[in-house]
Amino acid sequence: MTFNLLAIGQSGRLEHEAILLAASLRHSDPGFQGTLFIAEPQPGPKWQGDPRMSNRTRSLLESLGATILPFETRAFGSDYPHGNKIEALAALPDEPFLFLDTDTLITGPVSTIPFDFAKPSASMRREGTWPKVELYGPTHTQTWKSLYDRFELDFESSLDLTHPDEYWQRYLYFNAGWFFHQSPRAFGNRFLAWAKSIRDNPPEELVCQELYPWLDQIALPLVIHSFGGTRPGPELEALDGTATCHYRTLPLLYARESDHAVEVLETVAKDQTIRPTLRNWGAVKQMVYQNQGQKARALFDRANLPRREQMIRNALKREGLWVR
Repeated sequence: MTFNLLAIGQSGRLEHEAILLAASLRHSDPGFQGTLFIAEPQPGPKWQGDPRMSNRTRSLLESLGATILPFETRAFGSDYPHGNKIEALAALPDEPFLFLDTDTLITGPVSTIPFDFAKPSASMRREGTWPKVELYGPTHTQTWKSLYDRFELDFESSLDLTHPDEYWQRYLYFNAGWFFHQSPRAFGNRFLAWAKSIRDNPPEELVCQELYPWLDQIALPLVIHSFGGTRPGPELEALDGTATCHYRTLPLLYARESDHAVEVLETVAKDQTIRPTLRNWGAVKQMVYQNQGQKARALFDRANLPRREQMIRNALKREGLWVR
């Protein structure tokens, strides 16, 4: 099965993460037959400054087998860079795709995952970050149902009835770190239209809710549900498992991810063809090249990690090991 990968490349941290992503794909899945597209926002009125990657990074990515995909930013930009993942879909060839957040390592063969691209899904590696329900409401049910009603979707069929009413996991909610579908054009058009609708004219039930940075994760389950998708089944367990690692930051990778993920990171980061470019990024310089990552790793028991990510972050910050 052939499909394309999409990630965002942008000036600064993301361009260095894109190098790690491309290098880890070549390292961990050399038989991948699709195209890795690194989508690059172009300068325009929505951006403060030039969002494009350096020529050095662009050349290195191409040498690693990636294709640079320029796209125009019309709806989001500097005020909401998470919107890149929505707007970049319009630039892709209209072929099956898997979107990956750029802070992802390929740790195994994604090419062997048995996707059903007609039934989209997304990452369940998330916490109950949205909505934040106030004492006197609206409730989780009222908040989410208002969105399903807005877009004429069946709310009841989206619920996971194994969880009690008003518990956040009862409601369809994803991390937007990966998602897929057979048509980036159809998926992207709907994702963009619905995200803009929520941003510009939120239902009354959302009046007290923070939309940033959660807008993409608010709209995503609605779009997935509308295309007949749902929560990922066991056939997709290699995502956020043996095939991909959405590490978020390098200190978090060392703190909580597998020995294999650390091995992949250090193998590709120390490759002499990419090290001269990566060493300009403070996070990889400190965590990998100066071995601070191993100090971060020693702080935690991977079999008994804190329940909330913020607790891990706080521990790393106390030790001076938090760097982006």
